[in-house]
Amino acid sequence: MGVFSNKSILDVQNYWNKRPCNIKHSSKNVGSKEYFDEVEARKYFVEPHIPAFADFNSYKDKKVLEIGCGIGTDTISFARAGANVTAVDLSSESLSIAKKRADVFGHDVKFYQADAENLSETVPVEKYDLVYSFGVIHHTPNPEKTVKEIKKYLGKNSLLKIMVYHRRSWKVFCILLKKFRFTKIDQCIAESSEAQSGCPVTYSYTKKSINKLLSGFEILSIDIDHIFKYKIKDYKEYRYKKVWYFKIIPQFMFRIIEKKLGWHLCITARLKTENERT
Repeated sequence: MGVFSNKSILDVQNYWNKRPCNIKHSSKNVGSKEYFDEVEARKYFVEPHIPAFADFNSYKDKKVLEIGCGIGTDTISFARAGANVTAVDLSSESLSIAKKRADVFGHDVKFYQADAENLSETVPVEKYDLVYSFGVIHHTPNPEKTVKEIKKYLGKNSLLKIMVYHRRSWKVFCILLKKFRFTKIDQCIAESSEAQSGCPVTYSYTKKSINKLLSGFEILSIDIDHIFKYKIKDYKEYRYKKVWYFKIIPQFMFRIIEKKLGWHLCITARLKTENERT
């Protein structure tokens, strides 16, 4: 049982309905083409590792299941590359915007509102070439249940790509330094893990603990990435001014630090075969 297993799915749903992820990445009218273009540009500017990790262009004419699509930035990137996309989210508010996005850009995406811990109760079980979930599994009270559900949608040649938060990261260090509550580390991380404070559930993982979460999988790669280097106050006003200590660090050195202490654990895995499990 996880430290947040007493939290309800409704708590999580209400949190993300209140403020869907990345919804303030643009000041344009929500739902307009200009809005969606700015949201995408900002997301991939601040998190430039996402396109390489997702590898959108490799999924032309292939089936992709995205668990936790949010307002649909990666969803549309997959669809634009020619993938046949099924997108799922717990938040009705996020899905409404994602559906609008698909309409604006003329992409045919299957959308479902579903709880990832009970995915097969809503989303028809079939095999996908890729199951993709970026920054989502760590926000559900029982991630192990979600992983168990994900296995139902994977065949022997399918890939799983997920991002979960890195426990031994620069961000966690900063959170603990600010909160100074070392006896309730998980709660501290959850409270400050997102742009809107008070996230009810946020697990974080090490390279070692991710192996436990992904029991039954062969992990093909684990990459650490992403340190947010901008001043929050300026960033909210769409200005990109680095925190002073990141200004003086050379870019090559920053990347070394980022690859060790980044906030994102990006994992690519596949199901083990019967022979590999025995």
